[in-house]
Amino acid sequence: MKVYERVAETLHALGATQVFGVAGSGNYHVTRALIDRGAAYIGARHEGGAVSMADAYARMADALPVVSVHQGGGLTNVITGLTEAAKSGSPMIVLAGEAPTGDRLSNFRVDQDGLARAVGAASVRVARDTATADVRMAVRTALAERTPVVLNFPVDVQTMESPEDGSVPPLQPPRALLPDPADVEAAAQLLLDARAPLIIGGRGARRAGAELRELARLSGGLTATSAVARGLFHGDPYNLDVMGDLASPLTAELVLDSDVIVAFGCGLGRWTTSNGDLLPEKATLIQVDDAPARLGLQRAVHLEIAGDAAATARAIAAHIPEMEELSGKRRTGTNRKRIAEAARWPDIGFRPASDPGRIDPRTATIALDRMFGADKNVAVDSGNFLGYPSMFLTITDARSLCFSQAFQCVGLGLASAIGHAVARPDRLTVAACGDGGLLMGAAELETVVRLGLPMVVLVYNDSAYGAEVHHFGRSDGDDGFVSFPDIDFAAIGRGYGFTGVTVREEDDLDAVATWAAGPRDTPLMVDIKTADSKPSWWLADAFKAEG
Repeated sequence: MKVYERVAETLHALGATQVFGVAGSGNYHVTRALIDRGAAYIGARHEGGAVSMADAYARMADALPVVSVHQGGGLTNVITGLTEAAKSGSPMIVLAGEAPTGDRLSNFRVDQDGLARAVGAASVRVARDTATADVRMAVRTALAERTPVVLNFPVDVQTMESPEDGSVPPLQPPRALLPDPADVEAAAQLLLDARAPLIIGGRGARRAGAELRELARLSGGLTATSAVARGLFHGDPYNLDVMGDLASPLTAELVLDSDVIVAFGCGLGRWTTSNGDLLPEKATLIQVDDAPARLGLQRAVHLEIAGDAAATARAIAAHIPEMEELSGKRRTGTNRKRIAEAARWPDIGFRPASDPGRIDPRTATIALDRMFGADKNVAVDSGNFLGYPSMFLTITDARSLCFSQAFQCVGLGLASAIGHAVARPDRLTVAACGDGGLLMGAAELETVVRLGLPMVVLVYNDSAYGAEVHHFGRSDGDDGFVSFPDIDFAAIGRGYGFTGVTVREEDDLDAVATWAAGPRDTPLMVDIKTADSKPSWWLADAFKAEG
């Protein structure tokens, strides 16, 4: 057996059965060997697209994907998406070819270890005699530390004869971290004494929805999520939806009225707290996380609990008796009615913008949500527009929204949507992009068509880098700097094989409704010419930290 065969066999045996990549001479043999062993392979048109697909897949399938890329430039092309994945805690293996061992003059030679470490990923190198152990170390690190791992694979080592034999022993799943009983009792007492408790679920609590709901019910608390965990409490009549920069006015009001806040798997960072403005000054903050290094990292809290979200919520709930005087603290008829009427942005009235030839993005998004139904995947790129699809499209569970904003980089949304669609293929996937971001990632439009994915691409097209326009103001020198000529994205979509629709007013949405009614035998590109006279509501808070 060649070493590349040994590596493929080990990866596949350890559960890495979904591969995204771009084939090159540095990764051809090992990728083919993975496919031959039964791994599913998605060929991207750019390595940056492949890693963003894998990032979304890791989040939404709760599985370990492989990104297979060529040596040198193949790896440098993934760096931006790899940074997003590292900041988001997405486990994956980036299987990267590497220049031959000792060939310091190779055109492909770069410091691949250094590149990985620079963006927060881990790095492991495959050697001939220890290939199985090297791969196991990479997979164990990715899963245990929830991080991308670059698995460097020198091309000369790949075709050597492997001296190893025998089967690949399975990895033991990591055990849930149990909280300290004293911390549990302290948290329970704080909730018992609270006047207005609030339970927050973040990325690290997406498997603990039932436990957090029960804790909120017993303690009489309201629930809310970070943006990335939106949908975790869908259907709970006391759910405030997303807090922070994207929060509705009612959500902000009720969060600020909280006196004890328990955050599970949530870093309480800038997005979630509106740079700290959405945290009550006198509230007691409790943070629960199974990665102790994250406790208190972004802000000081009163009680840090190292523990698995579900296990900790169950343990705290065990100390809270079933009493109406507790469960009724904030779970009142008045709050239920107010939340039903005004916690979600689509339920709040607004005066549509009236820019000639352009439609208010709220108007368009609310109508599109009705057409596509509640059961859908939504992947959102970055930019001024991002609040509209994130908050005006219905999200029904914690794996329905792929919110790739940890690096706040424009251009990752389309590829993320492809990974989301592969992870949850039974649902319609909606990719929400700005015009600038879609142009950056447009190569993957061909991938959508080639794979026959049931997908809608929404382009919030203001013919500009809208965040910069609204942050710095307009000037005579904007053309070609932050403002650009209008692009006919519907025509671009048709060129790739999409059905293309241009939307300038509400009546134009009829063509979308026709597509949505079936047979949906092509993907759909919707060029939404958005009114751009005002910034989106969340932008001022998002830029506040930059001065």
